[in-house]
Amino acid sequence: MSPETIFSILVGIGLAASVGFRIFVPLFALSLASYFNIIPLNESWQWVGSTTALIILGVATLVEIFAYFIPFLDNLLDTIAVPLAAVAGTAVMVATVSDLDPTFTWALAIIAGGGTAAAIKGSTSTTRLASTTTTAGIANPVISTVETGTSIIMSVFSIFIPVVAILLIVLIFWILFKVFKIFKPSKYVK
Repeated sequence: MSPETIFSILVGIGLAASVGFRIFVPLFALSLASYFNIIPLNESWQWVGSTTALIILGVATLVEIFAYFIPFLDNLLDTIAVPLAAVAGTAVMVATVSDLDPTFTWALAIIAGGGTAAAIKGSTSTTRLASTTTTAGIANPVISTVETGTSIIMSVFSIFIPVVAILLIVLIFWILFKVFKIFKPSKYVK
């Protein structure tokens, strides 16, 4: 496997993880990176770097970011965002991975891209639901800000320093594991 292929896989996984926090931020970042020839995309995904895609994804990014600041609408968005995250995670992985057999590319994209995005999105959705329940949605804008910031940071690292993005993904999964372990209901002993 060539260094370019490994680099493209790392970029894809990093962007897929970013999709778990915000769906359109990494897609917009990928569009920008392609538009400015920072990242080469798969032949059939060149359209992502077009001016039209850049504008549409930019508008969608802004709408998504602001919509998550509206309590209860953010929970509604999360109900549709989990499956969309899996699809978008798969898409960014397919778009970035190069020089692999299409069967391997799609398998990798579905498992690593879609799986990573869905796992993170499921965790963030659960966190937001818990926040809505315990604070009546008052803390949700803080959570939204953290999620948006994390998505932006992950997207930037994924494009420019993908090895750091992979390390951040490991750290994120470790933190999520610790947080869910704290809130896991204890078994009652009789």
